[in-house]
Amino acid sequence: MKYTQLSILIKQKQIAPPYFIGSQLRGALGYALKKVSCINPSFECNGCFSASHCLYYQFYEEKNSVHKYRFDFELGKGYYDFSLYLFDNVVEQLPYVVSALHMMLTKNGLGRDKTTYSDFTMYVNDVSILNNNHISLPKNFSKKLQIDTFCPDVTVKFITPLRIKKENRFVRDDSIELKDIVNSIYQRQMQLLGKGFKKFPYPIKGEIIKKSLHYKELTRKSNRQKTLMNLGGIMGSIEIKGLNKESYEVLKVGELIGVGKSTVFGLGKIEVEDLGCK
Repeated sequence: MKYTQLSILIKQKQIAPPYFIGSQLRGALGYALKKVSCINPSFECNGCFSASHCLYYQFYEEKNSVHKYRFDFELGKGYYDFSLYLFDNVVEQLPYVVSALHMMLTKNGLGRDKTTYSDFTMYVNDVSILNNNHISLPKNFSKKLQIDTFCPDVTVKFITPLRIKKENRFVRDDSIELKDIVNSIYQRQMQLLGKGFKKFPYPIKGEIIKKSLHYKELTRKSNRQKTLMNLGGIMGSIEIKGLNKESYEVLKVGELIGVGKSTVFGLGKIEVEDLGCK
């Protein structure tokens, strides 16, 4: 799995951001990304001669496509501290994304008041790329996920709401099972790699011995559809014992790519904590 991580921390004194920043960030990025990438004199996506080569179109307008990126953050942090992950072939488009995020912060602004910022840091894979408002990207900004650990006993923490379906309904209680999580991550991984649907080729071994879960209500306003959209899901943690190596590795992939629906907004962020392993 090829990826890159772009991280931003706003240092200057600021109005507290929304409790859930995913919707705001995705919308603001889209506005800036279109300015950065659009070469159509009409500025219209419908029927555009360059749609198949346009990053904005791929991220925001293309129907029935796999979005190879996701925002990453914690809820209610009180200040802007977030990352944007790019996956697979989209990694090569990092310069456009960096330019768009810089424009978003310094020129377009965030929130209703379009607040702009000048004192912030930008990192690519933990390497600083911004100095005196000058952007300098590393020569090699593509990373490959490597999983060199294995622990059969883990705690999986759901940091942002997990929206996952069972029997065509979103789970709102503690009925989630290990197979639901593993299959969701694996299918997302296959989609990101352009491989389509594939059944997980190994047995899913592991027992959930403890659940501490609750449903978190979240909504976002869709300016395009002029309505409130539900982004609620389950949060909390589960403790698993007796994982096999293949299931463990998929959970670790989930730390990178997210789990469930609406990961582009920052939902489905998980952390896998090894128990009793060194």
